[in-house]
Amino acid sequence: MTERTEPGFDALHPPSRELLDDCVHCGFCLPTCPTYQLWGEEMDSPRGRIYLMDLAERGEIELQGAFTEHIDACLGCMACVTACPSGVQYNRLLEATRPQIERNVERSRSDRLFRGGIFALFPYRRRLRAAAIFGLVYQKLRLDRVAERVLPPRLRATQALMPPVKLRDAFASLPRRVKPDGPVRRRVAMLSGCVQDVFFHEVNVATQRVLAAEGCEVLTPRDQGCCGALGLHAGREDHATKHAKRTIETFEKLPVDNIVVNVAGCGSSMKEYADLLADDPEWAERAKSFSAKVRDVTELLAELEPRAKRHPMKAKVAYHDACHLGHAQGVRAQPRAVLRTIPGLDVVDLPEAELCCGSAGIYNMVQPEPAAELGERKAGNIRAVNPDLLVTANPGCLLQIGRYLDGDVPMFHPVQVLDASLRGRPLP
Repeated sequence: MTERTEPGFDALHPPSRELLDDCVHCGFCLPTCPTYQLWGEEMDSPRGRIYLMDLAERGEIELQGAFTEHIDACLGCMACVTACPSGVQYNRLLEATRPQIERNVERSRSDRLFRGGIFALFPYRRRLRAAAIFGLVYQKLRLDRVAERVLPPRLRATQALMPPVKLRDAFASLPRRVKPDGPVRRRVAMLSGCVQDVFFHEVNVATQRVLAAEGCEVLTPRDQGCCGALGLHAGREDHATKHAKRTIETFEKLPVDNIVVNVAGCGSSMKEYADLLADDPEWAERAKSFSAKVRDVTELLAELEPRAKRHPMKAKVAYHDACHLGHAQGVRAQPRAVLRTIPGLDVVDLPEAELCCGSAGIYNMVQPEPAAELGERKAGNIRAVNPDLLVTANPGCLLQIGRYLDGDVPMFHPVQVLDASLRGRPLP
């Protein structure tokens, strides 16, 4: 049991007083905060949530009730971190607060079961593959039409996010080593992911091909598992720590220059392992060394001078910044630069580009109503620029935006577009 300072936080890594005091409540974060834009409520803005954290740190409010409701409503998109002129580290404050809630707040039985179900399924590829079989039958029988009428909102949202299931891809395995045709410019290891490898396997295949074409030897260990990103962002510290250690163990023994990630949320978490394990004397240095090697695939490609020939692609591309790539990792210019190496490609930005699409890890499942409003808003902003295709670097964004675009605009990961150009083939 952790020591409690009633009625606020317990003594295990509460938000630091120094970080709380950095906020001067200037309000520059308000225009970029999705929930403040939706509701206009001060306690659903970053500075309002920091005020609540400050009260809880002083032991002046309880975590049960309104405090948890306002923290749960936060997407964790980190747009406020980008906007803040004072350098407030809201990301660290939120990641210290959510574990406090998970340890000390009694959730309703239905909430516990639903969240538990998410974490019993999504981090495990074998279970996801079993779910893919069920999903294929579900889609073939068109049960989604029935579900829309009878399921509660959370389950309705979850089934609506289900991508088209291809069993061949869901059960396919990636080659453990892919070598380039010419000299090796860099040796890298690739995270294949959980949802990514089962439902977006073609993105992993394209990633291996593109990296090899640009002179990288790509190692993809078979025994890798979940990186812990969902748990870290949802406040499940034990889950995140366990999977972080396993990921480090898997990759640190490989003789590589970089660890490449093609999922924004995973890359963001893996770059934070050094913070997550900073107090563990056995793992702190190992985590630091690991995190220093992590690169988003577009980040790595932007570092390399293009070597492979690009075939022209005449298309207008709307690029959507995944929050955990743009805001959390600060990787914005690189994906655009990589896309612009393709002759004929016109890359355009979106209106309200800083606003989250509503995916945010498990947010669109546990908070379906605001996620739906944000999804509709993002889809409207995409249609406003009339693109030929939408490109974004996160599977959660692809699923969320796809639900609200409803097939109006084809959607791809940046490496899929580059792969098509390198091969001289049309996009699927």
